[in-house]
Amino acid sequence: MARLCDATLAALPADVARPGYDRRRASIGVVHLGVGSFHRAHQAVAFDDLLASGDPRWGLSGASLVRPAMRDALAPQDGLYALLVRDGGGTRPRVVGALRELLVAPEAPGAVVARIAAPDTRLVTLTITEKGYDDDGPGGAVALLAAGLSARRAAGLGGLSLLSCDNLSRNGARLHARLRASARASDPALADWIDACVACPGTMVDRIVPSTTDADRAEAAARLGVDDAWPVAAEPFTQWVVERRFAGEAPPLEAAGAQLVDDVAPWEAMKLRLLNAAHSSLAYLGASAGLATVDAAIAEPRLRAFVERLWSQAASTLPASVRGEAPAYGARLLGRFANPALRHRLLQIAMDGSRKLPQRLVATLLDARRAGLPHDAPLLAVAAWIRFCDGRDEAGGGLPLDDPLAARLRAAAAGDAASVARAMLAIDEVFGDAATDARLADDLAAALSTLRERGALAAAAMHGALSSRPSRT
Repeated sequence: MARLCDATLAALPADVARPGYDRRRASIGVVHLGVGSFHRAHQAVAFDDLLASGDPRWGLSGASLVRPAMRDALAPQDGLYALLVRDGGGTRPRVVGALRELLVAPEAPGAVVARIAAPDTRLVTLTITEKGYDDDGPGGAVALLAAGLSARRAAGLGGLSLLSCDNLSRNGARLHARLRASARASDPALADWIDACVACPGTMVDRIVPSTTDADRAEAAARLGVDDAWPVAAEPFTQWVVERRFAGEAPPLEAAGAQLVDDVAPWEAMKLRLLNAAHSSLAYLGASAGLATVDAAIAEPRLRAFVERLWSQAASTLPASVRGEAPAYGARLLGRFANPALRHRLLQIAMDGSRKLPQRLVATLLDARRAGLPHDAPLLAVAAWIRFCDGRDEAGGGLPLDDPLAARLRAAAAGDAASVARAMLAIDEVFGDAATDARLADDLAAALSTLRERGALAAAAMHGALSSRPSRT
């Protein structure tokens, strides 16, 4: 079978949406670091829409920061790939054409730096996952950005807007702080230039994008009539909220469906503490109970009721400006989680828990305890993560622990419930100074004991039965 590429684009079936613009006229105006499935189902689609609107400035250069796999898959396809939008009504295929170049930073860091420094580059976006901001090294995203910005400054070019699109609280501020610290260590004048010429608006991104499977590749080939080495599947819903603060010309993101706001923090908090918190809770409770996907987990009545209780308790910790929207937001999430066509694997969501839990569940748990509010649901969810870290489900099968702190977590998760709770609380990357909260250690131990003795589903059904005392002040 022929391969998807520019030469085969015109011969695709009529029901396959495709770029409605001349790709040869699209200049590269955006550099994306960490090109992967989420980016290709989210930001790349927005820039594809801008190109289709007749604005040729928003072609993408995608840079992989670790492996060449994405470049190897898509370069023979001229950067084209299929987006399979799925819900209960079926699959709607679309070929996305915004990716005009694919780079691999470990192979050619200079090419990535040169692209950041290019006069036509107007924007840099990032999806480097939560751990990418903590584990950035000499060849990582922050170092590449600092080198690219240094080259722009030396060439007398203007600054840039840098958009972190990762699920991190205050992602823009965090990126700016890391970037400025990196520059200050080697070139204080560059740090000053970054302060004056570079903007890092906060953002919130939302679309459920499962990992690509061989079944996805087979469906893409059947629908397109050509092979696609790396299609991507996603739900119909998509959202991008961006802080209205740019360096130089603002990209016309509103024309591609983005929401520009003065303060993204409330939106960010609602997504992290409702959608992401529920995803993680379902992952750790559901996987321990032998469930495989989000739709299967939310169809389990005890887990659905648990998620609704989690949302009710988390909503009380949200900023007042969005608290009233939480019930409607949760109702919509239930429909998205139940989408039977996505097959979103719980073990995919369970990855990197030590980086995800602080903003998804631990912050809610600690805020509710300090305020004396009910919090048995986030308490149990955190205990379920601890239980997951010991590496066995309830039937005795193995559970993979794909986490940058895996060795420490495995060691801490072994032993009686009380010692495990204390050892886990001492991991400050996850719990901060909560190790000093003796009552929290007792409550986590009690929740962990319940999970071990009764199982995840029975524990989830114990509304209010788990201890949820406020912390001592």
